[in-house]
This record gives sequence, structure tokens and C-alpha cells, in this order.
Amino acid sequence: MSNVFSSFEIIDGDPSCGIVFLCDHARNSLPEQYGTLGLPEGEFKRHIAYDIGAEALTLGLAQKLGAPAVHSCFSRLLIDPNRGMDDPTIVMGLSDGTVVPGNHPISGEEIQNRIDSYYAPYHDAVADLIDRCQSTGTNPMIFSIHSFTPSWRGVHRKWHAAMLWDVDRRLSEFMVDGLGRDSDLIIGDNEPYDGALRNDTLYRHATQRGLAQGLLEVRQDLISDDAGVNEWI
Repeated sequence: MSNVFSSFEIIDGDPSCGIVFLCDHARNSLPEQYGTLGLPEGEFKRHIAYDIGAEALTLGLAQKLGAPAVHSCFSRLLIDPNRGMDDPTIVMGLSDGTVVPGNHPISGEEIQNRIDSYYAPYHDAVADLIDRCQSTGTNPMIFSIHSFTPSWRGVHRKWHAAMLWDVDRRLSEFMVDGLGRDSDLIIGDNEPYDGALRNDTLYRHATQRGLAQGLLEVRQDLISDDAGVNEWI
């Protein structure tokens, strides 16, 4: 078995189409040398390891629109690419009640190693793709895809999906309005999460470039299989 582990995958698309899709938490994979970080394999089926359904939804939307995309290939348990490098939650020692032995305790040197080996190459790939799109004379919208759990700490989440935003609401307003026309859907507007997370992926690659941006969160039970994903494409 090959020991080569790529931290990202690029999905080809028309760089002048005006949109780039991102998926920060696409997979639950780890490089071979990390084993399972001391966790039972079953923990990697949970949301603590990746955003369930988000990769399939990202690929489906990118293919439908002919747009380029980048997604991560490493579990958020290794290091979270949707956090700033100075964020204390960039490597989680405790995630939703689960202690991660391979992350607790962890040295500053090991965190930097994970940044250099996995986090930084992913973000470099995102930046390079946006540069390529802008070289065509088009400023692309940056559209990030995530998913959220149906309940949190025993409380049901009523939303079917949500659009998160920071200071730029151009894309989120369009999406909230469009999705909200379906009377069967409850669409969160910056809830159940707030999109203002300094130095996260969108801040780094969209806000700082002045690009239109949005983060779509879809409830995981709605996109946990192909049929569900196809409903959202």
C-alpha cells in the first residue's frame, strides 16, 4: 500500500464560470502513520471526523455547474482546516464528548508539523485555484459546503439547511431567499452557527480578497445517502 497521502483533491471545472466550491471537512481519512489517533474505528463515522454528506454534495454541485472545487482529504480530527492557525481548536483533544488520545496531549511541534504537512498544502491549493480563476478576468464567488448534526446535546435542530456569512451577504441573501421559497424548508440565516469566524477558510480566501462568499450547511440526515444528496443538487 502506498504511503503517499494527499491533503487535498482538486475537481476540474471552468475557471471562468464565476464560482469555486470548497469542502473543508470532506473526508474522515488519516495518514497511515497516525493510525486511528487511538480512537475506535466507529468514531470515524461520526460528525467529529468529517461533515457527513458534504463531499458528495460538493462534487454534485460542482459537476452540475461545471465549476472547479477543492476538498480536503484528511479528517478534521487530524487538524481542522476551517480554523485559523492561532485557534486553540485547530487540533481537538476533546470533541463532542470524545477524548482523542492522539491529540491529548499534543506538542506545539506536532501541531506545526500537521500545519506544514496537511493544513498549509490544502490552503495553498485553494489560493492557487482562486488565482487561476482570477487570471481569466473573473472574480469567483467562493461557496463552501458543510453539514451539521440533526441534534446537539439532546436538542433537535429544526433547520434543514443554513447559510452562514460574515460581512459579505451577497451570496447568502440570494440563497436564503431562494431556498426559503420552498415552504417545506426551514433555512437558517447565520444559525445554528455564526459565520463570523476570523481566519477561517472563507475569511482567509474570500473576505481578504473582497470576493462574494457563502457557507452552506445542510443537516446531515438529509444528505447521508445518494438519494438525499440528489435532492439538494
